[in-house]
Amino acid sequence: MTLAIAILCGTLAVVRPEYFTPGNLIDLFLANLPVLIIAAGMTLVILAGEIDISVGSAFAVCAVAAGVLAKTGVPTPLVFMAVGVMGAAIGVLTGSLVAYLRLPSIVVSLAMMIALRDGLRWVTQGTWVHDLPPDFQWMGLSQGAFPVAAGMIAATLVAGLTWVLRYTAPGRLLYATGSSVDAARLAGVDTALVKLSAFACLGALTGVAAILNAMRFNQIPANSGLGLELKVIAAVVVGGTAITGGRGTLPGTLLGVALLGAIGPALTFLGVSAYWERAIQGAIILIAVAVDALPRRSHTHAAQLAATRA
Repeated sequence: MTLAIAILCGTLAVVRPEYFTPGNLIDLFLANLPVLIIAAGMTLVILAGEIDISVGSAFAVCAVAAGVLAKTGVPTPLVFMAVGVMGAAIGVLTGSLVAYLRLPSIVVSLAMMIALRDGLRWVTQGTWVHDLPPDFQWMGLSQGAFPVAAGMIAATLVAGLTWVLRYTAPGRLLYATGSSVDAARLAGVDTALVKLSAFACLGALTGVAAILNAMRFNQIPANSGLGLELKVIAAVVVGGTAITGGRGTLPGTLLGVALLGAIGPALTFLGVSAYWERAIQGAIILIAVAVDALPRRSHTHAAQLAATRA
């Protein structure tokens, strides 16, 4: 991962050094900030052995809600709280169906993706939220100060979740649940609550990401977040989190976001069609999953061979 990023940066530094101008790097950072925040939450869900492909639709709902609340005069801190709670509620609904009714998360989140997207389209009739108040745009800060403030928020969230995963009991329970839900349940772990908490956290982080992204513009499209779920899941998987759960880190996810987020603009600077971006993302996902599966398959084969000999 680090080597791939180094090769990409080295190539761009030689061929297109203008890629590293401050303006472009700031734009790149702000464009990928929502992906990073949501990917942090998605890491928790995948560590628990589940997946959520509805984050793009939830992102759109939260962004539009943030714009509507801001236009009605709600103070920005309260908008953060309200939309964060809304995102968490969406996550709780999805997580409840997965954790307590034991429905497949891919099916539940697919249904949520369609319901949220079509519901938002019906409510808004495709109309964008226009004329956001000045005290909402850029968080009421200058355009130059906003990236610093947004970066501090993201860094605090990621650092806090990293600490939870490494040093606290909830983090260990999450890894245990994803490694073997049956073994964790037999050990007395409330695996349903663990999974529900992961989905709720993902939902809340999706709400925060939606607000920070909405603050960059003076209007919010009703169709925002299209394809966001692919970027998020790709970053998590490429960052080394096992798609089957139980293994992965947030620093790895951060590297995955950095690599995938740099590919699209890099293609533009190198004169390659941007349409290749998703194809490359898909290929990277397949490679990452295959590389992750090889050691486990070899271990399983060795265990079966040892059992046969015994």
